[in-house]
Amino acid sequence: MAALPALGWWLVVVGAVRLLFAWSGFFGAWAVRSGTYSNTHVTDVHARTVGVWTLLSCTLCFLCAFNLDNKPLCAATLLSFVYAHFVVEYLVYRTITAASLGTLGFFAGD
Repeated sequence: MAALPALGWWLVVVGAVRLLFAWSGFFGAWAVRSGTYSNTHVTDVHARTVGVWTLLSCTLCFLCAFNLDNKPLCAATLLSFVYAHFVVEYLVYRTITAASLGTLGFFAGD
């Protein structure tokens, strides 16, 4: 097996961080409330929905990390980053702050 390029390793790390965040969405809704979505009311159902979305994006990160030559998969992964936080939550609904968006961008490429 060939060595994983830096982008692949970064996607593995991002996927692992997202996996932990998905876990908190399923079993610790307080983390979703106090962290990313502190500007809005988050119920347990909302937290689980965020957990499912995050688990899906985590899966995309892992798949893309090991298939960097697959351009459609890489495009889908990149667009999932953009749609998830920047377009929907920041520009449309204003449920996350610019500072939170910056943190997400740094750690998760969103």
